[in-house]
This record gives sequence, structure tokens and C-alpha cells, in this order.
Amino acid sequence: MPVTINAPLTLSSGLTFPNRLVKAAMTEGLADSRNRPTEEHVTLYRRWAEGGAGGLLTGNVQIDRHHLERVGNVVIDAKSGEDELDGLSRWAEAAKSHGAAFIMQVSHAGRQTPKLVNPRPAAPSPVALGLPGGQFGEPRAMTADEIRAVVEGFGRAARVGRKAGFDGIQVHAAHGYLLSSFLSPLANRREDDWGGPLENRARLLVDSVREAKVQGGPGFSVSVKLNSADFQKGGFSHADCLAVIDILNGLGVDFVEISGGNYEQPAMMDMEGLEPSFEDSRRSSTREREAYFLSYAKSVQERATMPLMVTGGFRTRSAMDAALEGHEADLVGLGRPLCVDPATPAKLLSGEADATKWEAELRIGPGIFGPNSPIKLIKALNGFGAQGWYYEQIRLLGDGKPTNPRLGVLKAFMAHQKKETESAKEWRAAMP
Repeated sequence: MPVTINAPLTLSSGLTFPNRLVKAAMTEGLADSRNRPTEEHVTLYRRWAEGGAGGLLTGNVQIDRHHLERVGNVVIDAKSGEDELDGLSRWAEAAKSHGAAFIMQVSHAGRQTPKLVNPRPAAPSPVALGLPGGQFGEPRAMTADEIRAVVEGFGRAARVGRKAGFDGIQVHAAHGYLLSSFLSPLANRREDDWGGPLENRARLLVDSVREAKVQGGPGFSVSVKLNSADFQKGGFSHADCLAVIDILNGLGVDFVEISGGNYEQPAMMDMEGLEPSFEDSRRSSTREREAYFLSYAKSVQERATMPLMVTGGFRTRSAMDAALEGHEADLVGLGRPLCVDPATPAKLLSGEADATKWEAELRIGPGIFGPNSPIKLIKALNGFGAQGWYYEQIRLLGDGKPTNPRLGVLKAFMAHQKKETESAKEWRAAMP
């Protein structure tokens, strides 16, 4: 029988996805000023649970409140207490209310921590992001003790997540965050045990996975999100990706999600960076078949002993079924369409409708004011504006309101920036 998106999948941990559609990780920004889950998380994930996906992944749950992707991230660290556990438990209960598996994506933002959160973020090496606008500070090289604390943090998140009712965690080693930057020779210029050859650059990922498996215990899913490539000259290459897959094969990882890019080269959003993409072999046939990373996923499948999740660009059921049947993916990640229509998975599963490609319509203005503008600042503004548009849709869902597809990109960007600034003030006031 052909494998379709309706087929269940059971992982090595014993966790079962009732179908192959997984709501991919998207940052929610809904935590309170003490980085605890809120009623908005519960409402949002109940609505996504009702949408019919076989699995739901959270957005970034951070292990260090001084290194956030944004101030509204949920945090699990040594200061977390029973208040956080109660909120996490209610979040998990809502997400699992319609039978979906629920997995916590766990991360450390590293040098991609906004300056308003930390002007001197920790990183493998003091290599700053090459982005205009001054949103990110000058990073500093981490000490060995700080690196070991990161490993402990991933283990803590697994232990707390299991206690709260989550089915597993996903170790985020993609998109330029801390583990991803350790993997990149462009960002990691260390000369100790954590830098140099790939074996050393992958050490933090490997140790974090091992600690999460120990702390999560038997039957608790531990997966990894990994870049197929960073698409930057001198960065993490596809050959590096395949070598890391070989390492993960021996660690009992439940599944690997393949993505790509980072803030400087946002391939995960199907956007061009400010500099030309390097080693971007995404063939035209891949683009015709929608998903951004399928040309890479095929080679990963040939090496991986665990199931593979592919996220980015899937919009039609025919493309999803073809990827599953062609052994290019075992799970299909869906993100942005669910920001506007939470019922997208159910419509795909029933054959009622395909997912809408909202991103094709998002731009500040025509011509040079669009996402392919030759003016770097405008190009970057289109990218951040589109992000703000999706953030505002998520906020509406969390408030229990209808989404607003007619919202202007620039208006959304301005509203999002205002809310982030206000949230940052509240967050700083609440910090001990």
C-alpha cells in the first residue's frame, strides 16, 4: 500500500504519530514577563490540536533566560519552579487533547539573542552576525563551564518536560542558534575541545542529546533539528550534515528534522540573504515539488537510520504524499499555513483543500520595496516584516480571535516591534 499523510508512524521510543503531518516549531512569543506559559499558550495549542495534525512541536523553549530568541519565550532553567510546571502541564494537556503527539523544541539562542535581551550574548567565538539594523550585540566566547551548563540545561528540559506531560523534546541544532553555531566553522573558531574538526564542533550537540536521553528516561522521545546546510561560504556544509547524521545514528535519536539556513541566510523561510547563497543546490525540480530541502533530504535518508521530518514549503497533498512514497521524508512539517488557518491539517487529510501559500503575497510594497529589493535594508525589512505578520496571526489565535489575512506587512511589523519593546521593558523589570 502507498504511504500517505494519513498513515500512522511509531518511533523507536514507542511514541506514535496518528498521521504524518506535524505542526512545525514556530516561536509564539506568548510567555509572561517571567517566561512562564500563559493562558494564550493553552488556547493557541488547543486550536492547533483541533486542526488534526499527528504531532505538534512547540516554538523555542529556552534553557537560559539571558539568551532568548525573543522576550516572550518560555524558559526552563535552574530558577524554574512549580509555577512553571503547572503552566507546562496545562499547555501539554491542551496540545494532546485531540490525540496528537506533543514535543517541546528546546534551544539556546546564542549569538542570535536580540540586543534588547542581552547586548553581549554567549557564543562559541566572538563572531558577530552580518546583519544591518543593530538588533544584535557583539557576542563573546563561552567558557568551558558555560558550555557544560548548556548540556545540563538540555537535560533539565527533558526531565521537566516529561514530568509536565510532554511526549519528548527536540534538540534545536539548526537556524544559527547556539548548537548550530557550534557546528559552523564560520561561527566557531575555537581551538579547544569544542572547535576545529567536525567531531569537536559536534560535541555540544552530542553531549546535549545524551544528557536529554538520560534525563528523559525510557519511552521519552529525543529528536534533533539539523540544518542540511547553512548556505554560507565557510559555514556548515551538506557534507558536514551527512557526517553529523552518521554520529546521530549511534545515539538512539527518535527522528531528525531537516531544515536549513540562519538569520543571515534565511533559507528556512524561502528567502534570500543579504549575500549570495553558497552551495544552494536546491534543484528546480525540488522547487516545482514545493519543499525547499527535498534535494538534501534524499541524501540524508540514504545515511539516516532514524525517520526523517522535512519542513519548509510543502503546500499540496500530492507533493506531501509523493515525498513520503519516494522515501524522501517520513514526516511532513507544516508551519506558516497554520498561523492563518489552524484547520489546514484536517483539510489536507480529508482531501478538502491544500495549504495556502500566504508568504507569496507578503511584501512591504511593489518593485524595489519588495523582498528581492537591491537595497539591503529594505530586503531585510521585508523579511522581518513577514515574520511580524505571522507573529500577529499567532497572537490573534492565542487570544481566541479570528486571524486577519488582510493585515498589512508594514503595519504588522510596526505593531510587532512595539509589542516586543514593551514586553522587553516588562521582562527587564521582572528579572531578579
